[in-house]
Amino acid sequence: MPEAKQSLDIGGTTVLVSNPGKVYFPGTGHTKLDLIRYYLAVADGALRGAGGRPNVLKRFVNGAEGEPFFQKRAPDKRPDWIETVLLSFPSGRTAEEVVPRDTAALAWRVNLGCIDLNPHPVRAEDLDHPDELRVDLDPVPGVEWAQILQVALVAKDVLKDFGLTGWPKTSGSRGFHIYARIEPRWGFTDVRRAAVALAREIGRRAPDLATAQWWKEERHGVFVDYNQNAKDRTVASAYSVRPTRDARVSTPLTWPEVPGCDPAAFTVDTVPARFAEIGDPWAGIDEAAGSLEPLLALAAGHEAAGLADAPWPPHYDKQAGEPPRVQPSKRRTGDDARPSGTVAPPAPGKSAGPTGRRRSTMPLIEVARAATKDEAMAGLELWKQRHPAVWPYLEPADVLVDSMRGRSYSWTRIRLNLRHVPEAERPAQEPLEIDYDPWTQGEGPRRRG
Repeated sequence: MPEAKQSLDIGGTTVLVSNPGKVYFPGTGHTKLDLIRYYLAVADGALRGAGGRPNVLKRFVNGAEGEPFFQKRAPDKRPDWIETVLLSFPSGRTAEEVVPRDTAALAWRVNLGCIDLNPHPVRAEDLDHPDELRVDLDPVPGVEWAQILQVALVAKDVLKDFGLTGWPKTSGSRGFHIYARIEPRWGFTDVRRAAVALAREIGRRAPDLATAQWWKEERHGVFVDYNQNAKDRTVASAYSVRPTRDARVSTPLTWPEVPGCDPAAFTVDTVPARFAEIGDPWAGIDEAAGSLEPLLALAAGHEAAGLADAPWPPHYDKQAGEPPRVQPSKRRTGDDARPSGTVAPPAPGKSAGPTGRRRSTMPLIEVARAATKDEAMAGLELWKQRHPAVWPYLEPADVLVDSMRGRSYSWTRIRLNLRHVPEAERPAQEPLEIDYDPWTQGEGPRRRG
């Protein structure tokens, strides 16, 4: 029988919780009610990051190990005390999104299956002018945690040199986040333009550690993802619980904590006690808003020197000044140049290979198509076991982990670039280690025989 609903009085507001004992984290045993209690304990910090902003609902209705779906539109059936605001998107569509203002709204979101908080970088009162610049450090596979922290410290110095204060936090996943409050005087295009300049400057100061290159085949080290500042992008905010096996938390830090921090130390169990003991390290963030003018001046200098705009995400309209949205290895070298490279063969039983119908000069093979990233990475491990002599040739940037869009959910593809493998030793395209068909309803992952 379904578990009876539980009624919670939160600040004088009644929140009904369905199935409060439902386990959200099988690895730790944490339930929906445990998650609500966590957010009640850190509510001041969580609302500092997500409160007063439109939020996308990322719903894990089957718990942290299930596949989530993103819901931009607020549910039609919702309490009258849940605030919403009408957002417009680059696609031209609109949606009423939830704007949490208090602890009760946080608990209501958790009841819908929302494990983390995903706010836009704008306040509900001014949807056209972001008030924060987000520095998202995304390591390529194989990069060690210590290198990510080195890049974070470089980013801190760059922000300071251009008049902004960086506020660090663990992402709760593989990367690291640094936020800077900015005066809400610039639109999304200018904020992203400043973020591109910032990313390029970080890469210039730490060329062996970081990169601002958008295309995966050109990346190395830690990618500074400037496109997280494009309109309609959201990032898990401060004190968000992440859907990891150990229920990690995206935790605000002080800068002295950064060099020796361990992301595994910050979980649903440990962060409330930390919050009660030291408070919120980001308590002063709203009083530290700075100007984008110095970074925009840097961007103008880049443009005067001949640097074009950096590539935008694929579902955005082509922007003025943006270079060709084509991977470097697939570009033509002149107006009359013929396509170079070859179309990589598909895995047995598949109609499309690792490059689809496109030509590539890179020797790419496909290893896995999986419903989840963990399953895809398990497929990569199987491939490594079968090719122990080949794996040492591959560099971190040669492992391409792609998040793909299916009908309703995302799925994960893993490809390998064999460019560093001697040609005589390159494995041919083989059957996929994990073979998942994202276009077949109800079909799950299939392991290679």
